[in-house]
Amino acid sequence: VQLQASGGGLVQAGGSLRLSCAASGGRFRIDAMSWYRQAPGRQRMLVATITSAGSTTYADSVKGRFTISRESAKNTIYLQMNSLKTEDTAVYYCNADLVHWTPDGGVEAGKDYWGQGTQVTVSS
Repeated sequence: VQLQASGGGLVQAGGSLRLSCAASGGRFRIDAMSWYRQAPGRQRMLVATITSAGSTTYADSVKGRFTISRESAKNTIYLQMNSLKTEDTAVYYCNADLVHWTPDGGVEAGKDYWGQGTQVTVSS
């Protein structure tokens, strides 16, 4: 299973960006998907999560500005980021909590799947 993230870029403070992350490859069931971010010199932190039931949670620092959504038919999630601040500058990673049925008939669960990261830079 692969996760492909896209949508990062350079934007001025107060602007908006939308990130996308698509899961593909084999048979799987997505239980939850999340966005994390990692700024230079800092630990990776959880930004937002959406479950298979559609429940969402957000880090306090992005509540009211970011919205996570999904398009289940495409195994894709989005992160709409509005009112961006310079402190939102980071590499953004998508993460999936899923069950994967392997070609040999096995089942993988509890394994972390990560996208490649997309840079978001907010200038003042």
